[in-house]
Amino acid sequence: MTVAETMVTTVDGCRLASDVEGPEHAPVCLLLHSLGTTSELWAPQRARFRRALRLIRYDARGHGRSQPPVGPYTLDQLGRDALAVLDAAGVDRAHVCGVSLGGLTALWLGVHAPDRVGRIVAANTAARLGSRDGWAERIQVVRAGGMAAVAEGGIARWFTEQFRDREPATVARFRSMLLSCPVDGYVGGCAVLRDADLRDEIGQIGAETLVVTGRHDLATPPALGTLIQERVAGSHLLELDAAHLSNVEQVDAFTAGVLDFLSD
Repeated sequence: MTVAETMVTTVDGCRLASDVEGPEHAPVCLLLHSLGTTSELWAPQRARFRRALRLIRYDARGHGRSQPPVGPYTLDQLGRDALAVLDAAGVDRAHVCGVSLGGLTALWLGVHAPDRVGRIVAANTAARLGSRDGWAERIQVVRAGGMAAVAEGGIARWFTEQFRDREPATVARFRSMLLSCPVDGYVGGCAVLRDADLRDEIGQIGAETLVVTGRHDLATPPALGTLIQERVAGSHLLELDAAHLSNVEQVDAFTAGVLDFLSD
């Protein structure tokens, strides 16, 4: 199947690498990845998703093939980046599926661009993720020691010990992805998470929403997903036997759950 690769220029001039694939007239789904990964986070879902959906993936600013402008970045910027990607693809309205930082961006779209959003999948995320002090410390650590200073801690948060033992090649691929993240891009994303708080706004979301949590997720514990589910009227909750990157650790359950939600 043909993949159309383009570079999208955002309103502030950042260049984002974007891919579009899947049936031309199928419902569109915009996929948003987590901090420290790239659009390759969605590799486990691509084959099954693109049978039923037209997929738009892109590397967030500061990640992967996209430009890494010096930050700090803001959640408003990330939301406007997502809209620029949709505009460049000629898409007025799309389902939005995001993990962690990508899930937070999906919630922002639900609040601030409701006319552009079909359904929302907010996975392993929170309306308020972590603490200001915690993210400020992470920024200092990365500025001082580079990505290697947070690589092992990141892997421990992303995957359970059982998965790390069972799938060493997958873990190695994600460790490499994290180590390759530009420092400015990672720190910029940390600043988003340091400052963003949608707890008082997510009640405005009218889009049908699926909240996915990981039973062993220490980065965004299930209670944070439950808070979203309680505040977004009519939303649904799916808990998986996974840590933070539940779409990788529980590929079949995540993929089936999202496809069922987007197609019912």
